[in-house]
Amino acid sequence: MSGLAELLQISQDLLWLHATVFLRVGPIMALFPGFGERVVPVRVKLVLSLAFTAVVAPAAAPYIDTSQFSDLDIARTVLSETAVGLMIGIGFRMFLLALQTAGSMAAQATSLSQILGAAGATPLPAIGHVLTMGGIALAMILHLHVHVAEMVIATYSIFPVGALPDASSTSQWGVAQVAGAFSLAFSLAAPFVLISVLYNLTLGIINRAMPQMMVVFVGAPVITAGGLVLLFLLAPVMLSIWGIALQGYVANPFGPR
Repeated sequence: MSGLAELLQISQDLLWLHATVFLRVGPIMALFPGFGERVVPVRVKLVLSLAFTAVVAPAAAPYIDTSQFSDLDIARTVLSETAVGLMIGIGFRMFLLALQTAGSMAAQATSLSQILGAAGATPLPAIGHVLTMGGIALAMILHLHVHVAEMVIATYSIFPVGALPDASSTSQWGVAQVAGAFSLAFSLAAPFVLISVLYNLTLGIINRAMPQMMVVFVGAPVITAGGLVLLFLLAPVMLSIWGIALQGYVANPFGPR
């Protein structure tokens, strides 16, 4: 009888361990680049979350004292673990938003915003879809999911189970993430914006020199072709810069951007 009771206790401890890890892992997988996209079915996301939980739980076990769960405030644990998972997941989602914003800025600057229209679930220009899909593919090539598992394990030493993140520090971190995402987006789209400024200045000079010439009909194909050529040349560099920034976030998710 004692053996059965001991087995039940071990099963209960394992259940609490995996449930606690799932609370932190679930929001991350819901916002994870690639796995958390709208086109991925919810059941697939759930299976991925459970698999990710099974990977993280054994390494996170030393940070989780399952013997105290009978006296622990369950609601506080659910709230704190979900909040930490959302923080990490939102940080990852900001990198995809940076790519999407850079694609929108580049498309607007080079008159490519209407090519193909809304090609996916998110209404984005074609350049935004190309950069987003390229970024997701690059993240998978860099084994992002493996590094994220290591990062999640490390967060248990920063945010213990049941401890809510400090509101002031969290707000400062969130502002820094948003500012960093927009700064990264503008840095990626800067060549397209520069070409657009030069294009408009050139058209203005030509229009002043030859008012009778229809500069729009001459310049529109030029800026469109130039935008496509620029995208072909700069997309690898843009994704490389984005990948380096993403790896920096994985290495230090709660540090300065």
